[in-house]
Amino acid sequence: MKSIFSSGKIEKVQTEVEDLQKKNILKELQHFHDNSLVAFYACDSQGRIIYYNPAAARLWGVEPVLGETFWCGSWKTFHPNGQPMEREECPMAKAIGNEDPLIKQEIYIERPDGSIKNLLAFPQRIFDENQNIIGAYCSLVDVTDQQSGQIKQSTLSAIVESSDDAIISKDLTGKIISWNRSAQRIFGYTEEEVLGKHITILIPEYLLEEETQILSKIRQGRRVDHFETIRKAKNGKEIPLSITVSPLRNFKGKVVGASKIARDISDRIKVEEKQAMLSAIVESSDDAIISKDLNGIIRSWNPGAQRIFGYSEKEVVGKSITILIPKERLQEEAKILSKIRNGESLDHFETVRRTKSGKEIPISLSVSPIKDSKNTIIGASKIARDITEQVRAQEEIKRYTENLEILNSIGKSISENLDVQAVLQRVTDATTKLTGAQFGAFFYNHINEEGRAMMLYNLSGAPREAFEKFGMPRHTDVFRPTFTGEGPIRVDDITKDPRYGKNFPLSGMPLGHLPVVSYLAVPVISKSGLVIGGLLFGHPESGVFKHEHEEMVVNIAAQAAISLDNSKLFEQVKSLSDKKDEFIALASHELKTPLTTIKGYLQVLEKKEKDQMTALFIDKALNQVNKLNTLVEDLLNMSRIEAGKLDFTLEDFDLREMVLEIIETFSYSYSTHQILFDLGVGSAMVHGDRQRIEQAVINLVTNAIKYSPEADRIYLKIEVHKDRVVVKVKDQGIGLSEEQQKQLFTRFYRAENTKGISGLGIGLYLTKQIIDRHKGEISLSSTLGEGSEFSFYLPLKNE
Repeated sequence: MKSIFSSGKIEKVQTEVEDLQKKNILKELQHFHDNSLVAFYACDSQGRIIYYNPAAARLWGVEPVLGETFWCGSWKTFHPNGQPMEREECPMAKAIGNEDPLIKQEIYIERPDGSIKNLLAFPQRIFDENQNIIGAYCSLVDVTDQQSGQIKQSTLSAIVESSDDAIISKDLTGKIISWNRSAQRIFGYTEEEVLGKHITILIPEYLLEEETQILSKIRQGRRVDHFETIRKAKNGKEIPLSITVSPLRNFKGKVVGASKIARDISDRIKVEEKQAMLSAIVESSDDAIISKDLNGIIRSWNPGAQRIFGYSEKEVVGKSITILIPKERLQEEAKILSKIRNGESLDHFETVRRTKSGKEIPISLSVSPIKDSKNTIIGASKIARDITEQVRAQEEIKRYTENLEILNSIGKSISENLDVQAVLQRVTDATTKLTGAQFGAFFYNHINEEGRAMMLYNLSGAPREAFEKFGMPRHTDVFRPTFTGEGPIRVDDITKDPRYGKNFPLSGMPLGHLPVVSYLAVPVISKSGLVIGGLLFGHPESGVFKHEHEEMVVNIAAQAAISLDNSKLFEQVKSLSDKKDEFIALASHELKTPLTTIKGYLQVLEKKEKDQMTALFIDKALNQVNKLNTLVEDLLNMSRIEAGKLDFTLEDFDLREMVLEIIETFSYSYSTHQILFDLGVGSAMVHGDRQRIEQAVINLVTNAIKYSPEADRIYLKIEVHKDRVVVKVKDQGIGLSEEQQKQLFTRFYRAENTKGISGLGIGLYLTKQIIDRHKGEISLSSTLGEGSEFSFYLPLKNE
């Protein structure tokens, strides 16, 4: 060890040492500290290191030069806060300086190898006999390990206090000796309430044996790891815990107690229970529940998926989801994965997927993103529901709705249509569609003059040529029940029916016959019981026609029979009506000639000299001939209208002028009523047949007078609007009920309250036809017992 006393420098030192006492002190210090384990060094009054022992050199990691190194031998020195410490600030400098030295000062030094030491410095001044400072010595204590231990202990304490788990220690008798904050949070007891108490205050009675077993293992120095059990809180609530118990040993290694870490696993158990429940739901679900990654690779597959698609879990996990997708729908998967990557879900998407057998089935898909703990999308969960039955039900509903519409349509159609051929065709078409038959036919009976039964028919779903080889259906065992009215026949396979093939000389379907397997036939029977005909349906597949098909056709056949009866009745009525019109036209022509002759003779007689009585009779006779002539003319006009031969001579004329002339004529010929009129000002030009329109106005004015026998006035008015002229004729007569008004413009209609008033009921019919033919319209407003107002309009002539 280096020293100024062994280096031959005693003479130099002696010159600096002020007296012999100093030399004696240094000799004593050197002898005492050379072999000391405590680091020790000394400085003179100038701060030069004049001595250091081996322990100091080891602590510094460097050997300072005596007499040249000042204040401290360390490589670098720092304050406790880490700031660099100047040499003049070190404890030795403060001891020799004027400041009162600290008894103890903490410093950090850095050694040449980079290691850091935490030291406590204890500097002391050295005085001479006159109490003058002649130097100082300093002891250095390495507290690095002690400080690390304290930090470690503080860290452990902080960990225990901040832990979410309950951390408890107990002695070997089970008494609690430590209790952290989480123990208080979990169990509800404060530290003061439990310290010194037995650990069994936390254990339910039925689990007390567990503590005995745990302490037995601890005494043997064994650990108890992650033991899941139940413990009791202060409020009596039982809490599921995971417990880890470790032996506590003293410095001699003897087991003196146990530390217990108790973790509340309530949330985990809830999650596990939820997961178990979800797993059970997934496993027991009738739906296919599948998960896949973002590349479409299948990662999970439940029994529902196996039942629907036919693949086992082993067959599909790790394979692409596209094994389930038909080629023409592969673009759907790309769109689905795109939505999933964007965090979007897909709800109840109806599509088609393919099973292991290759069968395509309709499914409803719901797809949702799967996220990891960092909320990153890593895949998708897919729920696929087989909606085969739902689709079938929807199709059934749609078919049922269509059938109802057809039934409603056909019911309305055949009830409104009186054309026999149209009714039959409509019935045949509708029933063929309703039954799902490939073809249908209606055969009906028509008896010719020789009395031979001929089979006439309507077809649907097949050309007429296909039926040409049918022969006479009612002559065979298969067809006879239908055409004799015994009832409907429905057979799943007619070729296996015992009645089939009994039409000698044929023993089956003739060559070229339509392929018939499923067969349905329903007779159409009139109200009188007469078999009008039969509806026959065929299909090349077996079992097509069901009971509901038969019922529908039976109901439609009943409606068709009524409609056919009505059609025949209508044809008979129409025939009678045609004959009646023919008779009226003929009779009117035949009456016209003698009436003209009679009128001519009466007019000749009227001009000759005669007495008063004869003149009266001739006048009355002429008046009656004129009335009869008007009736005959009305009948002829009606006949012409029905035949479409009522001619019109069109011209431009002033309607106001024409109506004024009519008013003047009536003022001379009718003395019972006064006509009050308002014809407006200016002209009212129309383009039409003046004579026919005049006839229409005369009919309305005549009726107003005729049907208001108790009144003495009628009202006539003309109104000119933008594009039309309106004529109104009003009376204060007997009026009409609402029901009478509905039928008033039909031919030959006479109201019940017009008895005693002459007329055939064709005047208003003719008036309406005339107005309609001029593109006008006639209307009526009437109150029974108060009178009526007739009005019609005609288009004004374009300027």
